[in-house]
Amino acid sequence: MAHYFNEPSRTFSEYLLVPGYTSEECVPDNVSLKTPIVKFKKGEQSEIVANIPLVSAIMQAVSDDNLAVALAKEGGISFIYGSQSIEDEAAMVKRVKDYKAGFVTSDSNVRPDQTLKDVLELKKKTGHATVAVTEDGTSAGKVVGIVTSRDYRVSRLSQDTPVSEFMTPFEKLVYADENVTLSEANDMLWDNKLNALPVIDKNQRLKYFVFRKDYDSHKSHPNELLDANKRYVVGAGVNSRDYEERIPALVDAGADVLCIDSSEGYSVWQARTLAWVREKYGDTVKIGAGNVVDREGFRFLAEAGADFVKIGIGGGSICITREQKGIGRGQASAVIDVARARDEYFEETGVYIPICSDGGIVYDYHMTLALAMGADFLMLGRYFARFDESPSNRLNINGNYVKEYWGEGSNRARNWQRYDLGGEGGKMKFEEGVDSYVPYAGGLSENVNLSLSKVKATMCNCGVTTIPQLQREAKLTVVSATSIVEGGAHDVTLRDSSQNVIR
Repeated sequence: MAHYFNEPSRTFSEYLLVPGYTSEECVPDNVSLKTPIVKFKKGEQSEIVANIPLVSAIMQAVSDDNLAVALAKEGGISFIYGSQSIEDEAAMVKRVKDYKAGFVTSDSNVRPDQTLKDVLELKKKTGHATVAVTEDGTSAGKVVGIVTSRDYRVSRLSQDTPVSEFMTPFEKLVYADENVTLSEANDMLWDNKLNALPVIDKNQRLKYFVFRKDYDSHKSHPNELLDANKRYVVGAGVNSRDYEERIPALVDAGADVLCIDSSEGYSVWQARTLAWVREKYGDTVKIGAGNVVDREGFRFLAEAGADFVKIGIGGGSICITREQKGIGRGQASAVIDVARARDEYFEETGVYIPICSDGGIVYDYHMTLALAMGADFLMLGRYFARFDESPSNRLNINGNYVKEYWGEGSNRARNWQRYDLGGEGGKMKFEEGVDSYVPYAGGLSENVNLSLSKVKATMCNCGVTTIPQLQREAKLTVVSATSIVEGGAHDVTLRDSSQNVIR
């Protein structure tokens, strides 16, 4: 006879946290959201600890190098999507690792024989007033001068004027050599009252700009997540098909942590992938696996050598696996069950394997619930797809700005490896994801900080200041359908403040 679970399959919306005692120490400024990403032994520390419990999903519409840098600045980790060529994914990882905080590669460059009109058009296109003048007009060309808005007045200069006539020539530039540190560069900016400092190599080629305005930006990201060499931490997705070629390329590019991207992780394919990694790299390469939704799935991947285990099948906003195949589990029930299995495994072996809740987050308070139920960190797709830094297009539809968002199981992504069940492979027989839009929400930093301020405030209401405390001491209650209604605005007529009328 088939096995039946006694409890229904529940979502995060079916739970609430019950407040605990709030002491004087329980204020948001005292809350730490640091969390382990990869496994560690009792009494030791995880080799990778994130400063916030958020990572971005392994999706084409979410995680590229641009979002990876933005999220690392806030203390989280992006997992670059693997449904692209090995070369392209490795190049994205390398761009994140090569990115020097505060050092900006020039995207505004002209030749000395171009005109003021070209400079103005470039400024309109990029929004940047500082333009490098190089012999070949590229960012890596030999520098012959710099143009800033102080070098010309549109009202007094013909737009046909060659750049060479109004630029600041190289011999008059204040510049730094390529070995300068960010601290030294900032000192030069202030000492010389500059807005931009070019960094130039021994062959007089432009390497970077350091901007005065970025000094404040750098100081405003105290949680940025850096490796031992002061480079941003970045993850990458792999599959169970071409891992023998893809993983070495990603490791060489500098990926800090990998994750097998699959809709269902309780499989021989993931065990083989993990076994190959351990045989080739030992414990030096960190790799997570998943997804699973119960104790057996967790134990399987833990014993196979996973550094973390990802939870969730069918709970993503663009995922239709449950509709198509009838498999999965409510995300809250899955997290609770797997968290118990993780703690049980820790008691037995002394090895703590972090778990990642992937999917099911609709509201910000769901983040706190998932952490309270035992998740060490959360993987989010729709959430990050809404921001400027995600790789999808921003569109205006019926007067509303949206961003494109599609699932890896959609015909658009055609990521058949994620849903691979062996055999010949190479194509998808049916979709397990949809192509959609999400409301545009602006920049990542502001939104992430707002969401996490809610998490911190809720943790204070629960009387805790760390995620491990929350996991040990949280009190949760199942809610009824009527109490869900009670929890929102009800029995009132809402006022539309923008129109100053009721609706």
